[in-house]
This record gives sequence, C-alpha cells and structure tokens, in this order.
Amino acid sequence: MTDHRPWRGVLVATALPLNDDLSVNYGRYAEHCAWLVENGCDGVVPNGSLGEYQVLTPEERAKVVETAVAAIGGQRVMPGVAAYGSAESRRWAEQARDAGCASVMLLPPNAYRADERSVLAHYAEVAKAGVPIVAYNNPIDTKVDLVPELLAKLHGEGYIHAVKEFSGDVRRAYRIAELAPELDLLIGADDVLLELAIAGAKGWVAGYPNALPAASVELYHAAVRGDLATANRLYRQLHPLLRWDSQVEFVQAIKVSMDVIGRHGGPVRPPRMPLLPEQEAVVRAATEKAVAAGLA
Repeated sequence: MTDHRPWRGVLVATALPLNDDLSVNYGRYAEHCAWLVENGCDGVVPNGSLGEYQVLTPEERAKVVETAVAAIGGQRVMPGVAAYGSAESRRWAEQARDAGCASVMLLPPNAYRADERSVLAHYAEVAKAGVPIVAYNNPIDTKVDLVPELLAKLHGEGYIHAVKEFSGDVRRAYRIAELAPELDLLIGADDVLLELAIAGAKGWVAGYPNALPAASVELYHAAVRGDLATANRLYRQLHPLLRWDSQVEFVQAIKVSMDVIGRHGGPVRPPRMPLLPEQEAVVRAATEKAVAAGLA
C-alpha cells in the first residue's frame, strides 16, 4: 500500500451484498471489505458499476462509502463518483473526501457523447473537491473514449493522477507511457491483466477478486514482478472467470461465484436480471473448477 498513491496495488471494485428484499446489507458489506484486505487486497472501490451505484438512493450510496471507510480505513477506499452532472460528481467527491477517502474514481460525462471540451470541464469541476482523481476510461459503456492524447491533457492540467483503462486495447499502455510518463496506468478489465501488467501497470481495479482474492492477488504480483511462469499458470486457470468481467452480465457472474465459494453475492437490483440458467451453469462450473484447483 503506497500512501502517496493509494490507487496502486489491487483495489477491488466491490460487489454490494443485497438482501432477498433487495435492501443493502451493510453488515455483510463491511465484513466483505475487511475479508478482501485480509486476503491481500490493497483496498476497495465502492460505488463502481460492479457496486450497482446507478440504482442506489443517495442515502444508500453515501452509507456504502462510510461503511467501507469504517471497515478498512479511508486510505484504502476509492469510491466511484460518477454522475450525470459535473456538479453532482463534485458533490460525491466532496462526500468521499469528508468521509476520509484518499482518492476517487471518475468516469467522463456519460449522459451524452461528450466532446473533448466537455470532458476537460467535467474533470476540472470535480477536481475542485481537492481529492486525487483516477479517471475511468470505459468507452464501451459510456461512448466517450479517453484516448491517450486526452488523458495526457487531463494529467497535464493536474486533474487526474491515474487511469483505470477498460478499452481492452493493450497497445494504449505504451502510448500513455510516452505522452504522460507520470500518469499511473491501472488495469481496468480482468481479462487483460497479464498484458497490461507486463506493459507497466501500477495497479488493478479488479472485479473477480470479490470471489477469489488470494489467487488473484498472487496473479497480479507475479505478473508485475515478471514471474511469467507463475503468472501465466494462474492466468490460464482463472481466465474462464476473469473474462466475465468484460461481459454485460459481469455483476451477476461475480455474485454467483461469490455464492459458490460461500460468500454472500446475493441478488441484483432491476433492471439487471439474474443470469440465464445456461450462463449460471458456465459460471458455477468454472468457479467450482477454480475451487478444486485450490484457488479459493
């Protein structure tokens, strides 16, 4: 855990345990955050898309952040502060700051296909909260692409310190390093972990460690230190699960895997639907195979 750059290492984009009536189970969430750290993860990212932030009330969203901070300390908590309006994102960044968080993660404007001027203005506004920002590039979902040249501008202006890269294009790692050498690259999609680790990533905003933290942490550290024999073996074993992180049904898949290993994944809130039976069978089989291999 690097205090100066608290986004480095393995930060888990936490799934949010829901009760059968779809209310948030804060006690289980606190216990989940503590369990992840006990298993070697460096911190958590609440209120990301994996945490179903879009379907939480403002009260729930704030309490999720406060619960994580109380469980593991604010230095280890990097909340997602995405919202339709820049003013609202700034308010969420201020809430995270006041709760004691050391950094926040911010998508570009996603209510519409924002141009470069809008993106720069958005990050400038949220930066006024005074808490370090990690940009989140997910052009698949947001339709706004933080290309390396734009990331370099955002970093040059002092608005962002790192980027969670979810484009899937591992070639960008080298271009980002050329244009903005001080901008930390974070692995954003589980199924390109090895490729981005080799390319110099400084962290991983991770999905599947919700279910398999210890094996995932071992994979990450082997990859970044260049122990390719260990990393490649673990990557091949885990990839049938890691690739679900890049599927539309990633929340449901990860929660099913949590249930299989004896954690509480639980249901999802609408409009998400449970996995189809054939999808659930694939996830369960892959998770059980990982358990049998000693990875859980």
